[in-house]
Amino acid sequence: MDTIQHNLGIIHKRIKAACQKAGRNTSDVRLLLATKTVDSNRIKMALQLGESLVGENKVQELKQKCTDIKELNPEVHFIGHLQTNKVKEVLKWASCIQSIDRPSVAEKLHQRLVFEQKEVDVFIQVNTSFEDSKFGIEPDKVIEFVKEVAQYKNIHIKGLMTIGLLSSESNQVRKCFRLLRQLQEEIRELNLPNVEMKELSMGMSGDLEIAIEEGATIVRVGTAIFGERIYPDSYYWNEKETVK
Repeated sequence: MDTIQHNLGIIHKRIKAACQKAGRNTSDVRLLLATKTVDSNRIKMALQLGESLVGENKVQELKQKCTDIKELNPEVHFIGHLQTNKVKEVLKWASCIQSIDRPSVAEKLHQRLVFEQKEVDVFIQVNTSFEDSKFGIEPDKVIEFVKEVAQYKNIHIKGLMTIGLLSSESNQVRKCFRLLRQLQEEIRELNLPNVEMKELSMGMSGDLEIAIEEGATIVRVGTAIFGERIYPDSYYWNEKETVK
């Protein structure tokens, strides 16, 4: 508990400093606990310390952890690659899906929502780093994709998400986040029905300051709070898995 409390304190100081530098209000940026591989007890500790937003990458972990932490009533987002055959399960636990990136998953999601008479918030995931190893729709296809998804009345588009370039070269990282912000502004100007485009989910432990300077409203932090993971990022964003 002490370690997590200490780490959360550091992260919130970083967020505050980045907001001050960018001339933004700290309240405009939310911290999402990226809890991949983190056990439920440690997630509970962070929630008991006042955090309220949790993001999971894997469906099997989502189910287990949400069952364990439900009494703390966190807001839960699904931030991993979503396969069409997992849509039903994700909808049981997540109030927002940040990783919509292709027509097949949007269509399957819509069908399930209509069947269950439910609605859900989503972000469109964009591959701003143009890497083959990353999921996300290509930037030049985002606007048409948003128009397509916006036609599904049970799906409410709230913003965009990107992983960005995992690099120590801050200028290259910044380009990814700046591109997402530009896309957000372009989409806003279209005034599309069922599209708010108020959120930008970008920035993680190593680059959250840059993301905030470029307009992030949600930063996804796991390692800097819970410690290093035993699996590399490729375990969570593996392009070689079957895309359905």
